[in-house]
Amino acid sequence: MSEPEAPKIEFPCENYPIKVVGETMADYEQVIVEIVRVHAEDCDFERIRIQESSNGRFRSVTLYITATGKEQLVSIHKDLMAHPNVRMVI
Repeated sequence: MSEPEAPKIEFPCENYPIKVVGETMADYEQVIVEIVRVHAEDCDFERIRIQESSNGRFRSVTLYITATGKEQLVSIHKDLMAHPNVRMVI
């Protein structure tokens, strides 16, 4: 039995969610926003969602961008994962 193919993304793709999970630190949200802003100036910074883990060690930040292509998404992922506090980008 073969695995189903992932759905194809049609670009530009409005309201594309990016969720970043990392260790809590001072100004964590601002750091994430600045990294994403380099690649997606049109990010809707009013819709950012922040969630703390139950013990407060981790924090997730969800942002919404207009994805313009695979290269943009790969660059955002690479730059976010390069930050020492970021553990996962979904």
